[in-house]
Amino acid sequence: MKFTRTKIEDVIIIEPKVHGDERGYFVETYRQDKLEEFLGFKVNFCQDNESKSSKGVIRGLHYQLAPFAQTKLVRVIKGRVLDVAVDIREGSPTFGEYVAVELSEENKKQLFVPRGFAHGFVVLEDDTIFAYKVDNYYSPENDRGILYSDPTIGIDWILESSELKLSDKDTKQPLLKDADLFNYEDKLYE
Repeated sequence: MKFTRTKIEDVIIIEPKVHGDERGYFVETYRQDKLEEFLGFKVNFCQDNESKSSKGVIRGLHYQLAPFAQTKLVRVIKGRVLDVAVDIREGSPTFGEYVAVELSEENKKQLFVPRGFAHGFVVLEDDTIFAYKVDNYYSPENDRGILYSDPTIGIDWILESSELKLSDKDTKQPLLKDADLFNYEDKLYE
């Protein structure tokens, strides 16, 4: 596995080694020991989630507040997405900045999204299957979001606005300036 820090060093692209031949391929998608060795701290994923979406669907920008904050390890099984992680740690040198990475069934890339980040993605192909691990269970009381189109963040979702499809919940999220945020100085990992 290859681990690459992005322009926001806490967000990491993971590229597993794909072993393929005329029969198909084999890929090891997750190794806790290798990830923790690279990170320098423990991550204990406790739940796997999966979604199927049509082209233009945006899911996000979502996060959970402490003590139910979540780390996510995301990947695409089928299709293609533009995956986005936004730094929402007040006081961080990269506060309000984002990383966007294309994840696809072809490139097999994964994105490690740490606690303290809002996460979302836009689907670039019909029938895309998106999977992710989280290290904390869903907590409705701590569930939060930020508006996908917040101009202060300025995410380029690649598709035309007329192509975008959002849930009612995601069209009503607050702007970054009005959201419940994390503090950069708070310890988010044990």
